[in-house]
Amino acid sequence: MRYIKPKRLKILMALFFGTGGWGIIYGLYGPNPHLMIVFLGVINLCLGGLFGFVFLTQEPKLRDKRKK
Repeated sequence: MRYIKPKRLKILMALFFGTGGWGIIYGLYGPNPHLMIVFLGVINLCLGGLFGFVFLTQEPKLRDKRKK
């Protein structure tokens, strides 16, 4: 997998966790509750967890000093 900058991964994690939490809460307690919105919120939480796993396990990018 390609190297992804840590700042970008943090932003993606925050977006997926935020929309997932909002989707679950809105799907369960909103004015018109739907199970499909809860399901999509759970998928967003899983994607946030995937990006968190990539953030924690990817190798730091080191510049090769020989190429300077």
